[in-house]
Amino acid sequence: MRFPVVLFDLDGTLVDSGPIILASYQHATRSVLGLEVPEAELMALVGGPGLQEQMERFSAERADELVRVYRAHNEPLHAGLLSFPGVEDALRTLKAQGRRLGVVTAKRKPTVNLAFDAVPIGSLFDVVVGSEDTDRHKPDPEPILRALELLGAEAGDAAYIGDSPFDIAAAQAAGVFSVWVSWGGIHDEQRILQGTHPDATVHTAEELLAVLA
Repeated sequence: MRFPVVLFDLDGTLVDSGPIILASYQHATRSVLGLEVPEAELMALVGGPGLQEQMERFSAERADELVRVYRAHNEPLHAGLLSFPGVEDALRTLKAQGRRLGVVTAKRKPTVNLAFDAVPIGSLFDVVVGSEDTDRHKPDPEPILRALELLGAEAGDAAYIGDSPFDIAAAQAAGVFSVWVSWGGIHDEQRILQGTHPDATVHTAEELLAVLA
């Protein structure tokens, strides 16, 4: 088996959370700061530094309030989350092949669990690394390396699948095989392909399985 360990980002990779992230960003920046931040500027931050650091870019003094308002708006919206077409079947196929699966995300674990309540895939994962589990965050490799440590796995045995430039940079820094998925709708495809160099690019869950075969 080429990759006995397969790690995934969450937002924009497994679950279609882009719309609720954008809505909550807009709600927080409008209601707290009275700002109309361009959509592209908001979404470019998703998946990298934690929410606190993201909000500090808009206002260091009011970052705590921005985070609180964002979460109050965002967390109830998880109840309507869906996975992307074919993703749940692909995860079950990988699991049936005997691979160990993990999630490495910028989200906190309680918020990951909200996503798993809506999309019942949590039981398929052997490990979940959330934002509270490491001091540094993507694009730093520490979260991926932490997942490998928990699984007792080597970088050469693993692939990391994500939709953001932070994902690809973290995978490359960790020494794992990097796969960029195009279906997330959060990050601009042209920016991804011009600015990063993933080991593989896939457009469907079926293509993902083929790359990992």
